[in-house]
Amino acid sequence: MLSSRLKNVTPSVTVAISSKVKELKANGVEVINLSIGEPDFTIPDKAKAYGKKSLDENKTKYDLVPGLIELRKEICKKLDRENNISYTPDQIVLSSGAKNSITNAILVLTDPGDEVLLPLPYWVSYSEIIKITNAVPVEVPTCKDNNFKVTVEDIKKYVTEKTKAIVITNPSNPTGCVYTKDELYEIASFCLQKGIYILADEIYEKIRFNDSFVSIASLNEEIKNITITINGFAKCAAMTGTRLGYTASNTEIAKGMSTIQSHIVSHPSLTAQYIGLGALLECEEDMQHMVETYKKRCTLITDRLDKINSISYVEPSGAFYIFIDLSNIKKNFDYKESFSVEFCEKFLEAEKVAVVPGKAFGIDEYIRISYACNESEFMEGINRLEKYIKNFI
Repeated sequence: MLSSRLKNVTPSVTVAISSKVKELKANGVEVINLSIGEPDFTIPDKAKAYGKKSLDENKTKYDLVPGLIELRKEICKKLDRENNISYTPDQIVLSSGAKNSITNAILVLTDPGDEVLLPLPYWVSYSEIIKITNAVPVEVPTCKDNNFKVTVEDIKKYVTEKTKAIVITNPSNPTGCVYTKDELYEIASFCLQKGIYILADEIYEKIRFNDSFVSIASLNEEIKNITITINGFAKCAAMTGTRLGYTASNTEIAKGMSTIQSHIVSHPSLTAQYIGLGALLECEEDMQHMVETYKKRCTLITDRLDKINSISYVEPSGAFYIFIDLSNIKKNFDYKESFSVEFCEKFLEAEKVAVVPGKAFGIDEYIRISYACNESEFMEGINRLEKYIKNFI
């Protein structure tokens, strides 16, 4: 008999959709994929050169569990320079992607039955990672009028004696919203008062369209001490397949994560780490080019969406997603269980466009589209969306 935890864990919706798209394409069906959060850029050549050089020099043996010391030093410099946070290399733990980092953090912070607060909408894997570790995800409803950014008043209603941590994603996936410094300070101060750890997922921090982004751990030393910053190279350097994430935390938490990681993956791929080192040292210009491209795409796609009747969306300030409200469509759409899941299935079948159902993020009236693809694709995808929803207006 298999583990009972499998009964509570749902496969990744975004991965499932991506697999379906690949299956359709393999069968000769042309599909526009607006579902997956994967940059359409490739790893910058200068970063790849570091990986190639490491292989040529046979740097393929076991290394330190928390990661290459030279890479951790560069991450410390990056956090000091860009995020105004001071860390030492022993407080940085490299992992095989941000998911691995989040899992390490949850394992260190929680015991079975402890609760982790998840403001709605949230990235699909948070709740499942929490379940896998035998902690309990607790959904915290937020307000559309506040662009779904959680407030202390929202949080207070769901804090219990079992509350151990809260996940704050900034910029947000799926909404693209960015918290202000004052908003973060209010939340962090409350968490400090209640002894609640903060998992600050800042994987999209470079992909922002204004200067309002602030790292939670930069607010003050006390807040920094209860914050585990999650980051990585997948989004900023297009390193999705090479799997390289990292955490920055206090020394005790970092040591705990290293201990756990030593028994699970030892350390992330050395080749990936050298590519990440190259990205930090050589590729800031490449990364900024990606951000400017996303910013241009965001303007194009929101201008187009503004011309479509009966829908609205959350105004993004970062990441590369649009969270679209289809409440007006839902009223006339025939579905059995989940509006957004069945809408996405039928939309894919009818118009050959893949998008992600809002149910995957905890809000069923919405869909998420990604503009991490070329302009002609996402604009055609929106044209087909407009055509399709006219059937239900």
